[in-house]
Amino acid sequence: MFRRFKKALISAAAAASLVLAGSPFASQAQAAVSSYQEKSLDLDVKGAIAIDAETGQVLYAKNANEPRSIASMTKLITTYLTLQAVKQGKLSWTDKVSPTKAIAKVSQNTEYSNVPLYTDHSYTIKQLYQATLIESANGAAMTLAKAISGDQVAFVKKMRSLVQSWGIDDAKIYNACGLANGNLGAAAYPGIGKNVENELSASDMAIITKHLLDDFPEVIDTTSVKTMTFDNGSTKNTMTNWNWMLPGMSAYYADLPVDGLKTGTTDKAGACFAGTVKKNGHRIITIVLGAKHVNSNDPSRFVQTAKLMHFVYSSYNAITLAKGSSISGASTVKVPEGKSTSSKVVLGKTVTIWALKGSKVKTSLSKAAVAAPVVKGKAVASYRFATTSGKLETLSGKQLTTTAVAVQDNAQANIFVRIWRSLFGAK
Repeated sequence: MFRRFKKALISAAAAASLVLAGSPFASQAQAAVSSYQEKSLDLDVKGAIAIDAETGQVLYAKNANEPRSIASMTKLITTYLTLQAVKQGKLSWTDKVSPTKAIAKVSQNTEYSNVPLYTDHSYTIKQLYQATLIESANGAAMTLAKAISGDQVAFVKKMRSLVQSWGIDDAKIYNACGLANGNLGAAAYPGIGKNVENELSASDMAIITKHLLDDFPEVIDTTSVKTMTFDNGSTKNTMTNWNWMLPGMSAYYADLPVDGLKTGTTDKAGACFAGTVKKNGHRIITIVLGAKHVNSNDPSRFVQTAKLMHFVYSSYNAITLAKGSSISGASTVKVPEGKSTSSKVVLGKTVTIWALKGSKVKTSLSKAAVAAPVVKGKAVASYRFATTSGKLETLSGKQLTTTAVAVQDNAQANIFVRIWRSLFGAK
């Protein structure tokens, strides 16, 4: 009897160990999807991706993991670090800073998108932030970098560290604004060629954009501004947003209420755009890299972005499952050592699933059995989502999931009950 008792205890411990080791969160993150639904839409760009802004579900991808020059879309990273510094109290919107001579020279070059800055004048962080996002002012972005880190090289290190913390390990970042290194004069990054530019992939830019919208949704209040006056002391400059998809601008589509975020253009990068739109209650993020750029009036990046946005909204059904919902066929987990041998579970949060039209959502649990005790309202497993047309993947490369939480407490059964179940099975 003692041998059977000892064997039962060992078996119970081993079973508990297997249950814990089965957690899907222990696995390594995979590479983001590089190509998805590419043949369903002919986009005339070098790289692109569309994702759900909340879950990161990939809705379209074309060469999405291929690093390319991103030009002024770089300023989204600078924007994030500015908003972070303000939130942390390291800067305030009313703090004032003056540009260096090198930055002022860049800002006064009319070949680039700029608001002229002067060394004998100081500018508020708010002014520089607005100029960076609305006019895509290179000097303003570089002056923000100076305010945050003291110099451009130190700020670049901060930029690199930030994106690395988000799992982006292929970034090539050398400045805060996105110009080619040779265009920065005395502010150029040391030790690299003059033609070197910042490079990230479409997937990388989607990650950056998602973090920006997740952590600082108020950025939309500025990216949606069409025009604004920049007070330069003795003069005033009218800033005009380069996002022509905003209401009333030349590439506006009435059925696409675009409210952000950032364009980017160099000869090497072509025309790029990180766009976002909220329609029918669902926000998506789109990235296009390397669209045509015949001249400064070429709307190609916006035409291609509109095609991508229209494709998403016309090809998918957005299905929202509410927090607390019970999923048929995935509503219970076994609890071998619980007072009750099973526990009911429900969705721990509201989730939206984009399913291609004509397909149906399939839901499964990440675990068939869990360890006791089970606590009401606590996550015990994950719901995994797929459709009849295939697995639904997210920007991280992982399958789309959300938490499954317990409906009721389920305490651990006493030792004698557990031994009995191990020897003779649960009844």
